[in-house]
Formats: sequence, C-alpha cells, structure tokens
Amino acid sequence: MQRLIAHSICLILVVSAKSAAAPAFEHYVAGNPANVETATAGLVVMQGGGTDVDTNYTRMGEAAGGGDFLVLRASGADEYNDYVLALCACDSVETIVFHDRTAAYDPFVIATIRRAEALFIAGGDQSRYVRFWKDTPAEDAINGVASRPAPVGGTSAGMAVLGEFVYSAMSDASLSAEVALADPFHEDVTLAHGFLATPRLAGVITDQHLKERDRIGRTVVLLARLRHDGLASAPRAIAADRETALHIDPATGRAEVLATPHHETPFVYFLRAREAPAVCEPGTPLTLHGVEVYRIGPGGTFDLEAWTGTGGIAYTLDVERGVLSSSRDKVY
Repeated sequence: MQRLIAHSICLILVVSAKSAAAPAFEHYVAGNPANVETATAGLVVMQGGGTDVDTNYTRMGEAAGGGDFLVLRASGADEYNDYVLALCACDSVETIVFHDRTAAYDPFVIATIRRAEALFIAGGDQSRYVRFWKDTPAEDAINGVASRPAPVGGTSAGMAVLGEFVYSAMSDASLSAEVALADPFHEDVTLAHGFLATPRLAGVITDQHLKERDRIGRTVVLLARLRHDGLASAPRAIAADRETALHIDPATGRAEVLATPHHETPFVYFLRAREAPAVCEPGTPLTLHGVEVYRIGPGGTFDLEAWTGTGGIAYTLDVERGVLSSSRDKVY
C-alpha cells in the first residue's frame, strides 16, 4: 500500500511467551475493540499491488455487514487501519503483524481471525505467509472465514497466496521472466500448494505487478511447471497489473475489474495452458505452445466457471526455446 496516513488509534501489543524483546506478533485496532457479529456474504478481492483501489474496502465492508475487518501482514504496522475504517463503514479494523510461525498457534490470534467478518492480506513477502501459516491453526482459521462465506482479499503478496497454487518466492531473489523461461527448474522457481482454499480459485495460480515488472513470461513458466509436475491437467492463472483489482462473486463465479483513477494499463489477465510443454526440463529453455490469454480492464467481466470473458481481448502465447511470442504481436 502506497499511502501515508496520520493515525490516532489504540495500539495493543501482544507478546508471545517467547520473550518481551521478541514478540511473535503485534496487534492494532481502530474503532470498537469489542467483538460484534454480523451477517456476511461472499466476496473475493485480488489486487496486483500498488496504490489501493478504494472500492475494495467499501465493497468488503458491505459484504461484512459492517462487522470487524481484519488485516493480516508479516511486515509493517497499522498503516491500513484508519484508511480502511474510513471506507468500509465497519465496527472496527484490526491488524495482526506476524513475526514468526509461533504466532500462528497463539489462541488470541486464532480467535481474532475466526471472529472477523472480513479478512484482507497485505502485500510484502509471500514466502513469510507460507512459512508462518502453512499447516497451522491460522491457516485453518483463514479458510474458515472464506468458507463462511465472508469477504476475503489480498494485494501483491497477499494476492499471491490466494490461489490453490502459489509462487512461494522461497529463494533470495524474486523470480524474473528471463530466468524462468531460460530454466523452468531454476532455484528461484518455487511452488506451494495445499495452502489457502479461496472460493473459485481451485486450480489457479496468481501473479501480480504484471506489466510493471514484465512478469507474464514467468506466469507462463509457472503454468508449465504445474502441468509438467502433474498438479493440474489444464492449469489456469489470474494475473493483475498494479493498481488493478479483480472482484469475484463466489456464488456465481462472475468477476469484474476495478482500478485507481487515471491508471493507464489497468488489466487483469486470465491464462490457461491446455497443452503439455514440449520441453520442460532442468537447465533447458522452455518450449510451450498455445497458452490461452483473455485480458480485461474496467468494464469487462469474466466468468470463472465457464472461463470466458466479455469486453476484453483474446490471444495466445507461445514459448519456443525460452523466447516468448504472442499471436497479437504484444504479450500484454
């Protein structure tokens, strides 16, 4: 989130049993600290990073019935609390900042997640989310909120962990398209699955900051690996540009795109790899043909059930010996 906001909130620092000098997590709350219970509706919000789309939080607050809104993160502090509270018309906005895996077992943390009416995962480093939450009570609690149903979302690294499959960023360097295309088994190509269970995102991997960081080539490689590794027969990806959000109605599978005002390239890309890679081997450039792409911007829609869209453009991508090409001469 790229906003500087003045804060006047109540800070509650919760220290784990480890030591006062090294808390496992921090907890912040703006608004009413007491718990409320409201009727909720399902909504999935995914943003590709950058400055937040205000409507994300307006709609999440509506779907939460004005209940308690919870932000989860593994770096930073309370930057979201006042900003979200002003938009979501909620009883409160809380933030839990995880510093290690022990926090994912803390009874206070688990209870706070379980009683949230809306849940949003901030940006940062998705490897921390995987390391801190996978196979823990916190993971179960997050999935419990999503299945209620209730609004859940994430931006950048927070979006990265919402799919069934995750580019987990476990190496020291962020995976670039150039590296991935040259070697789909490079040490930077790290995948996780069996993590969060977000409605409508089964069989899907996500990517973020797409055009800004020229990542569509790495998205294609991640699809190739999912197919090669036998994790999905026709793997799919949802990739978003910065300052661009996708809102999904879990009941229908209908999705629409929103963006910040005046953003020049606010697109979401839906990719599917029906064909197996012709060449997907360690130390060898990738060869993969016929990756389907459908790109939509604000005003366009996409049906996740049928995997078809309206108001956008369709094209295909090919990779030949590590070189990416497009049927429309442009990969974005």
